Amino acid sequence: MKYTDVQEDFPEEKTEVKRAKREELSEVDIKILKALTLDARLSSRQLAKQCGISTSTALSRIKKLEEKGIIKGYTALVDHEKLGYELTVVIEITVSKGRLLEVESEIAKLSNVCCVYDVTGLIDAMVIAKFKNREELSKFAKRLLAMPYVERTNTHVVLTTIKEDFRLI
Repeated sequence: MKYTDVQEDFPEEKTEVKRAKREELSEVDIKILKALTLDARLSSRQLAKQCGISTSTALSRIKKLEEKGIIKGYTALVDHEKLGYELTVVIEITVSKGRLLEVESEIAKLSNVCCVYDVTGLIDAMVIAKFKNREELSKFAKRLLAMPYVERTNTHVVLTTIKEDFRLI
C-alpha cells in the first residue's frame, strides 16, 4: 500500500472525528482501571475503598467501562518461563501487496502467538511469540514461510526480558 492510498482512506476530517470519539475518562475511571490492572480479583468493596468511592459507584463505573469496551475482560498474569516457554521471539514479516490483513489474521490464530502488530517501515508486520524449545520455534518459522503471501521473515530471539507488562494506563 502506498502512502498516498493511506491518505485517501483517512482524510484529515476523518482523523479529527476519530480523535473526538476517543473515550474521555474521569479521574475515578482511571483509578478503577489502575486498581483492576494491578489486581483484577479485588472485590467491589475493596476497589471502592481504594478509589475513595462507594461500592455502588464502583460497580456502575465498571459496568460502563465494560459496555464501552474499555475493559475487555479479566485475566491472570502468567509467568511463561515457569510454564516451560523458554524462548520469546520477535519476528519481522514482509507480505505480498494487498494481503497484509489476511496474513495477520491467520498468524493471530496460531497458538504460540502473543502479539501481532501492523507496523510502518521496511517490514509489514511484527509478531511476538513464545516457544518451549528451538524445535517448536523451527517448526513455527517454517510454517510462517509456507503461508501464502508471506515473502520473508526475520526472527529475533530475545536473550533477556527486562520488562514485559501490558498493563499501561
